[in-house]
Amino acid sequence: MKHTRRRVLAHVCLAAAAAGGLWSAAAHAQAAWPSRPVKIVVPTGPGSSLDLIVRAMSDKLAARWGQPVVIENRAGAGGMLGMDLVAKATDGHTLGIGFNGPLAYAPFLYAKTPYDPAKDLKAIVMTTSQPNVLAINADVPARTVGEFVAWARAQGGKLNFSSLGNGSSAHLTMELFLAEAGIQATHVPFNGSPPAAMAVAQGEAQMTFMVAPAMLPHVSNNKARLLAVTSAQRPDSLKSLPTMAEAGFPNVEAVGWNGLVGPASLPDAVAQRVASDVTELLKDAAVRQLLDNAGLTAVGGRPEEFRRFIDADVRRWGPVITRLGVKLG
Repeated sequence: MKHTRRRVLAHVCLAAAAAGGLWSAAAHAQAAWPSRPVKIVVPTGPGSSLDLIVRAMSDKLAARWGQPVVIENRAGAGGMLGMDLVAKATDGHTLGIGFNGPLAYAPFLYAKTPYDPAKDLKAIVMTTSQPNVLAINADVPARTVGEFVAWARAQGGKLNFSSLGNGSSAHLTMELFLAEAGIQATHVPFNGSPPAAMAVAQGEAQMTFMVAPAMLPHVSNNKARLLAVTSAQRPDSLKSLPTMAEAGFPNVEAVGWNGLVGPASLPDAVAQRVASDVTELLKDAAVRQLLDNAGLTAVGGRPEEFRRFIDADVRRWGPVITRLGVKLG
């Protein structure tokens, strides 16, 4: 009996030592990383909301990590160009900030993608989420969603809508709205929200969905008008705007989101550290104020939480994309 207890105790001690070794290894991995500059790939152009988010945190992350943070803008292919760069990175020091399109919707939009979002990319932390607004050119004779729909139906398909990129939440939300409202229009994609907003202000496109701050300068200049928000409730900063549900389109509900990802080979301990550091920075008063001013709601959290969120968005929008028949290649 004593020998049995000794054997059990020995096994327990060995297990504890092994567990301690694992924790020690994880702690070492965190302590040793980064050992060189960290590159964060932004799959949209300078001045976009994704670019703003990364630049708001880059100096503070560099101070925490003791290494420079290098931002690389690689716009193209609806965000897939940048995300493919991250998926194929092997240096252990390349991250990227992705969004709905290249992280969740791409497999439904393209016959073939250069990477598998679920297998080749590791979710790290959601950075922000935000509703879009339905914005129209100021010359359009409509003050409500209902008036706009009536006017748009009478245009015989001679309308354009802009978006920040193929397969983005803004693009797919508009496709859903057009289907629900019985409107025909041509998609004009851009790399980021600034040029997409400018297209509406200049009349190149008559309408768009995007985050409100990108449109507000054009609203102030009487070049554009906001009609509704895509969230379930009215945001505090946009209380005067009805939701799409209140405007008669309950199915047109969507939230844009983004977050940091790495290649699948990125160690879990590193992903956890990055998530923890970013979550803390998203609580920083200066960072939060900058994001608030841009209409972006800071989120943060753990890698597993971000992964679950992405998977849920895939389950929600995959059938919608298939039903709408949206194909980009």
